[in-house]
Amino acid sequence: MFTGIVTDVGEVVSVEPRGDLRRLRIACAYDAETIALGASIANSGVCLTVVAVAREGGRTVFDVDAAAETLAKTTVGNWKAGTRVNLERALKIGDELGGHIVTGHVDGVARIVSRVDFDGMARFWIETPHALSRFVAQKGSVALDGVSLTVNEVEGDRFSILLIPHTLAVTAFGGRGAGDALNIEVDLMARYAARLSEAAR
Repeated sequence: MFTGIVTDVGEVVSVEPRGDLRRLRIACAYDAETIALGASIANSGVCLTVVAVAREGGRTVFDVDAAAETLAKTTVGNWKAGTRVNLERALKIGDELGGHIVTGHVDGVARIVSRVDFDGMARFWIETPHALSRFVAQKGSVALDGVSLTVNEVEGDRFSILLIPHTLAVTAFGGRGAGDALNIEVDLMARYAARLSEAAR
């Protein structure tokens, strides 16, 4: 379980095909001593299991395996050496819930339609797959590449978000623009509300 509050921006060091799997090595600023084998880390919103961890060249690196489903349904299949990824470690009991409840189970891939920068901030318009648009509501929450964000406006399958300077500085969003793909996880409460509504019909 996560909150969508990014704690580091990592970098893909290598991608190694292994049959239906791909092993990715991610460099980060986390202390290697604090990452246990089997730990869950959200990588741009995708919950992946740490299968190896080490210190290399003065920085921490950890390995994760991405299976066929993950490669097909998220942006992970397009990652290559140099790709920057938002990182968040799994919640511990007593941690502050600063964003919203995020599972790390990506629902699909959205795309940035436009970006307008002003006063150090940036307004993005995002297009989501049609099947997910009913879960996106004005003033509701959404996780994009693992970042907990508030929806500003909704127009059909598109919605806008506003990123403050801090968010642009501490996530990979600073380098994102029109055409870029994003992992989207809709709000858990919206998903269950829709399911309950369907069951009541």
